[in-house]
Amino acid sequence: MRAAGHDGPGVRKGVASLGMYDHPAQQSANDRLWTEMARHLVAHGIAAPAALDRSRAVEAIWRDPHLLFGQTCGYPLVSDPGLALRVIGIPVYEAPDCADGRHVSHIVTRRDDREVDLAAYRGRRAAINARHSNTGHNLLRAAVAPLAKDGRFFDAVVETGSHRASIDAVNCGEADVAAIDAVTHAALHRFEPDAIAELRVLSVTAGSAAPPFVTARSTSVETVAALRSALAAVIADPALADARRALFLADVIPGGAERFAQLRALEIEAIAAGYPLLQ
Repeated sequence: MRAAGHDGPGVRKGVASLGMYDHPAQQSANDRLWTEMARHLVAHGIAAPAALDRSRAVEAIWRDPHLLFGQTCGYPLVSDPGLALRVIGIPVYEAPDCADGRHVSHIVTRRDDREVDLAAYRGRRAAINARHSNTGHNLLRAAVAPLAKDGRFFDAVVETGSHRASIDAVNCGEADVAAIDAVTHAALHRFEPDAIAELRVLSVTAGSAAPPFVTARSTSVETVAALRSALAAVIADPALADARRALFLADVIPGGAERFAQLRALEIEAIAAGYPLLQ
């Protein structure tokens, strides 16, 4: 079989990334999974890169036409028409409030802030990782939309750039609440408990499909099949059980972009409720 990361002779090796859930304590586990996936792909004639790309933001990697394997947030997958990606599979995470290929956000606040529900945070400050984030923004907007008045709920919204930075913003009082991806929250609980020791979960958002594993839309059908086979192999390999536990990764199930239509529907419902922007 002719080696190719993507179609065409002499093409460069594709790009691989697992940057969505790549806490420093998880990086060796991600490296092990990718090493085994790459070995499987090379055996099938696919020009897989030897190492994961950690040199760029995941948002830039999503737009790389040479993307062979990555993971994306589900919200831009259905809301950004310029994102040319194909879903390979949906991960199943063994983390609180996650099951069957779905996940949620935990809306967190400080332990010493004794308000009992989200409605009590009217006129307070929120932190979000990014406006294009499902867990940090879209699910929080959906939770707040029924509570908003005249298109507003919070006094201010600060965009931090990451869930970890949103945690810091709440800890230091720059914000009062933030919506934190449940898998990220589980990783902090396990690997960096001091970071969330003074926080508590105020509420849990609606569930949505977990961030999918993807490849560039231009990837050949044959390569997509090989990627799915490689994923199935690393999920089944008993020698990788400790790596999968470090990543909370229990399984990968079939699914396509249609699994993420709900995320777009949440956006449309918020707009219809007069709350197009989280503010």
